[in-house]
Amino acid sequence: MPQPTSTVPEIDQNADAQPPAASRTTPPLRPHTAGRDRANPSFERSSGDAAQAEIFYLQKQVQSQTLMVIHMEDGERLEGKIEWYDRDTIKVCSKTRQRVLVFKSAIKYIHKASEHEHAPSGSIR
Repeated sequence: MPQPTSTVPEIDQNADAQPPAASRTTPPLRPHTAGRDRANPSFERSSGDAAQAEIFYLQKQVQSQTLMVIHMEDGERLEGKIEWYDRDTIKVCSKTRQRVLVFKSAIKYIHKASEHEHAPSGSIR
């Protein structure tokens, strides 16, 4: 007579074991974090006084709704008012009311639009 087969799967004794360190993968780099050192997260944060200066400057621009020009690392230029910001991003509302979320790591520099009008000749427009 044939033996009945079990419908209960066998339990793998090694199921709870962690995979070896060599087989673990790190999460993929995203374009806005490509140049950062993941092993040293303090690398991506500004030092004390510089961070406070950045926070103060951005708060002032948000409160006064100053028209700003943001020059990106890739050469693109964005003009608008800063609506809010956090550690890694800035939300900008352009003149056409289009809202754009910009990673700080993709910004080359920022200045007020009024400063741009009074720039000496030969500067980037």
